[in-house]
Amino acid sequence: MALPDFTLSAGPVTVSARTLAALGKPILYHYDPEFRATFERTQDKVAQMFKTTNDIVLMQGEAIVGLEGALRSLITPGMHVLNLVQGVFGKGTGYWIAGFGAELHEIEVGYDDAVSPAQVEAYLDQHPEIQMVCLVASETPSGTVTDVAAIGPMCRDRGILTYVDTVSGVLGMPWETDAWGLDLCVAGAQKCLGGPPGVALVSVSQKAWDVMYANPAAPRDSYLSLIDWKEKWLGEGRFPYTPSVSDINGLEAALDQALEEGIDAVVARHEAAAEVTRAGALAMGLTLWAKNEEFASACVTSIRLPDTIDNAVVRDHAREVYGVMLSHGQGAGNLIRLSHMGPTAGGLYSVVGLAALGRTLADLGMPVDIGAGLEAALAVLSTQRK
Repeated sequence: MALPDFTLSAGPVTVSARTLAALGKPILYHYDPEFRATFERTQDKVAQMFKTTNDIVLMQGEAIVGLEGALRSLITPGMHVLNLVQGVFGKGTGYWIAGFGAELHEIEVGYDDAVSPAQVEAYLDQHPEIQMVCLVASETPSGTVTDVAAIGPMCRDRGILTYVDTVSGVLGMPWETDAWGLDLCVAGAQKCLGGPPGVALVSVSQKAWDVMYANPAAPRDSYLSLIDWKEKWLGEGRFPYTPSVSDINGLEAALDQALEEGIDAVVARHEAAAEVTRAGALAMGLTLWAKNEEFASACVTSIRLPDTIDNAVVRDHAREVYGVMLSHGQGAGNLIRLSHMGPTAGGLYSVVGLAALGRTLADLGMPVDIGAGLEAALAVLSTQRK
């Protein structure tokens, strides 16, 4: 099978030539002074991206290793944990919480909806026993976001620990780790940053470290252990295990590009790409998955499909016939996702995606006005460039 002409999927995303070049640098011994310096610089740049003075841990592996390792480190048997569920990843977090022995509390809404700060505040008022709140900032499978800016400070002011899955959130939405009082955040390099998929980026507050050290069940001498990173690398300057030199090189290159552009500018670029895509989709006659655009993600545009058209069929047809790789619903519902993340957030990428999606849906018998959609998208794009 031929490679796609355009990868507009929900991650891993297309990376820039500069990032690819960095991934191809010579492999150094991980204790070579040059690589140690690269690793330390990369940590500092991740902190700038997170907007935090908290410790940064770069765990080798896709973001899931950071998410699971962090939650295992924080949870003690009987701990009361409130989990916010508005998508498949939030639901999965709840399974972990219960499986690790905590007392699970949940606020759950439809996967085309968002848990509101008012709902969280009311629940916390009624349940003063809550010790930690877990949330997914950006539910990539359904393309909705949580109001972290309101919920984070709410928890901080009550002395409640926060655990935040922001794998596709950072750089795709405004982010202020310290200003919002977020204790533990996990991001992925392969989403809005446009980096390699092999590193979990973890921000850890002192409060989160204190909870981990007080937990005898927190992983130690383990691939999942954040404590190992705290003691061995941050404390003694030796790695708990051999990190991937290539992934760190690629990660630093992606961070350099984001910092040169400006963190706020990167967020604005993702928001602009989402505006173009949504305008085109609506003009085409399609329906957005999110019930309200206020909580629709800027990293993907999710389109609701009729029951007669399977989302995986749409994805496969767009790739096979038009050479464009989109993403299907991944269990969130019968929807198709057009990503605008990293290097593909901006320019004509959204127009290409809309053209492939519109033509695919027409091929499958769905009435769509492709011309109107592309015209609307280009009209919005032209105003952004003025």
